[in-house]
Amino acid sequence: MRLEKTSGRSEENVKAVAQTLETLRIKELQPYGKIVKLPIALDEKACVDNAGNLNQLLADTITLRDLYKKHHWQTSGPTFYQLHLLFDKHSEEQSQLIDLLAERIQTLGGVALAMAPDVAEITLIPRPPRGRESAPAQLSRLLHAHEIVLKEARTTARLAEGNDDDGTNDILVSDVIRTNELQVWFVSQHLAAAQQQGGL
Repeated sequence: MRLEKTSGRSEENVKAVAQTLETLRIKELQPYGKIVKLPIALDEKACVDNAGNLNQLLADTITLRDLYKKHHWQTSGPTFYQLHLLFDKHSEEQSQLIDLLAERIQTLGGVALAMAPDVAEITLIPRPPRGRESAPAQLSRLLHAHEIVLKEARTTARLAEGNDDDGTNDILVSDVIRTNELQVWFVSQHLAAAQQQGGL
């Protein structure tokens, strides 16, 4: 069902708002990929490099979170209830990591990715089909996404350590890596059970 136009006036209002937004966009305060140097006692190159690496990890963490939410809504089978709850819990934990990563990017003086089209443009996690998949396929897809995130997090943590960015290194090791490893354990146990039983 499509929404009908209510009046010519509302169409004019939409155009006026769009023009205002376009004017504001032109007056961007800080372009993406550039940093504003903050007095955090880090080399400017370290801030630029780490903000860029964190934005890649942020895009993939947002994608992983959304993958969990998709599977939360679309899971099925005998273990529906357990997976429904697990996927939602993991989605919420990934949301917390998203905030940590975005805030760290801003702390480094960068601009954190925020919009779905921007995330979709750079994520390394393969796009799932729009339709519903079996629970084992969902679990396998999640494990693959976690592996991508963990590889990136470890590489970025080593680079951050190399340029004395202890704050970034700490978030990656203490939060991102540990949370993702724990989630992999839970998801892999569900997948192992499914394989032993010949499906979920």
